Amino acid sequence: MSSAPTPRPVTVAVLGGGTVGSQVARLLTDRTTDLHIRMGTSLKLTKVAVRDLTKVRGIDPSYLTTDAMAVATSGADIVVELIGGIEPARSLIMAAIKAGSSVVTANKALLASDGASLYAAAEAEGVDIFFEASVAGAIPIVRALQESLSGDHVTKVMGIVNGTTNYILTRMDEDGTSFADALAEAQTLGYAEADPTADVDGHDAASKAAILAELAFHTHVTREDVVCEGISGVSLHDIRAAKSMGCVIKLLAIAERVDDDRGVIVRVHPTMVPREHPLASVRDAFNAVFVEAEAAGELMFYGRGAGGAPTASAVLGDVVVAARNRLTGSTGWGESADVQLPILPISEALTCYYVNLDVADRPGALASIAQAFADAGVSIQVVRQDGQGERTSLIVRTHRASDGALQDTVNRLRKLSTVKAVLGVMRVEGEVGA
Repeated sequence: MSSAPTPRPVTVAVLGGGTVGSQVARLLTDRTTDLHIRMGTSLKLTKVAVRDLTKVRGIDPSYLTTDAMAVATSGADIVVELIGGIEPARSLIMAAIKAGSSVVTANKALLASDGASLYAAAEAEGVDIFFEASVAGAIPIVRALQESLSGDHVTKVMGIVNGTTNYILTRMDEDGTSFADALAEAQTLGYAEADPTADVDGHDAASKAAILAELAFHTHVTREDVVCEGISGVSLHDIRAAKSMGCVIKLLAIAERVDDDRGVIVRVHPTMVPREHPLASVRDAFNAVFVEAEAAGELMFYGRGAGGAPTASAVLGDVVVAARNRLTGSTGWGESADVQLPILPISEALTCYYVNLDVADRPGALASIAQAFADAGVSIQVVRQDGQGERTSLIVRTHRASDGALQDTVNRLRKLSTVKAVLGVMRVEGEVGA
C-alpha cells in the first residue's frame, strides 16, 4: 500500500522585520522539522519586507527586501503583517487579501479602527484573517472568545492588557516610586517607548478593549466607542488610599453587557481592585484577562503580554492554523458581529467609587458632604478621615452607582464651602471589605 503524498509546502511572507517580525522569521526557518511534524508539510518563508537592509536582524539577508507591496502581492499562501499603525499596513493587507493570501496580523490599532472592512474583504476572497497576537501577546484570549466560549453567554471581560502601565503601577504600589520615576525605569528596561503616550494615556489598551468587546458580545465595536482614561493622574496618595482599603490600582480594560443585553459599555481607566481578586496579583509587565460567562463562570487568562518571543509565539500559532486551512480548502472564523448591541455611554456604567476630598475640619463638614452624595442619589459605604486641622482629607467609598450620578456628586462637592478640593476620584471593581 502506498502512503498518501506529502502536501505541498505552505508559503509565508512577512511584512516587517522588527523585534516580532525578526523572531517570526527565525522561528519559521529554525523550526522547520517541528512544524513539518505537526502539519504534515512544511512552512516555507519566502520574503521579509524591511525598511533598512543594512540593519542586523539575525535573518538570512537573501530573504530581505524593501519592496513591501511586492511582498504583499507575491501570492504567498499567508502574509504576516507586523508593521503596525494604520497606513501603509491597511493598504498592504488589502492588497494581500486581493492577491488571494490569508493574513495574520498583530495590528490592534488597525483592527480596532477599521477591522470590519478587513473582515469583509477576507470573506469576499475566501481567505482567513487571524489576529491572536493583537491582544495580550502570547495569551490565547482571542481564540478562547472566538471558539471555546462561542456557545456561552459572556457578560463581562476585564483585563490588564498593557504591560507598560502595569509595570509602572506595580512599582508605585510596591516601592512607593513616583509615576515619573517608575516611567523612567520602564523606559530604561525597554517596557516603555521613548514617547509613552499610547501606553500611559490608555490608547493601546483601548484598541485592545474594542477587539475584546467585539469578540465577547458579537457586536461591532471600534476604538471610538471606548471611553479612555490613562494613569498619569494616579498619585502616590491614591496608591496609599487604595492600600488602606485593601486594594491595588490597575489600568483595566472593561467591556460588559448592561441590563441583560440592553447594550454594551466599553471603557479603559485606572481602577481600584481588591487584593483578593485574581487581577490584583498580576505584577510588572504581565497581562491577564478575566472573563465572566453564564455557564463557564469566572475564567482568567494570564501570561506575557508583549515582547518579541511571546508575540511571535501567538503569530506562529495563527500561521499554523491558517496553513492547515489552506491545505484543506477551508477558512476559519470571520467577523462575529451578528448581535449588534447598542454601545451605551459610560454614564450608565454601574460601579463603586473612591472619592478623596481635602476638607475643612469644622463642625457640619461631614454632614454637608454626606448630603451632597444623597442629593445625587449615591449611597456611601465607608468614610475614613486622614489627618486633622488644615491637613484633613476624607476618603469616601460608595456603593454601586451610575457614572453619571457620581459625576453629579463631584460637581456638588466642588461647590461646598467645606470642601477645599476633590483630590481624587476612581472606580472600584469587585467586592471590598469594610
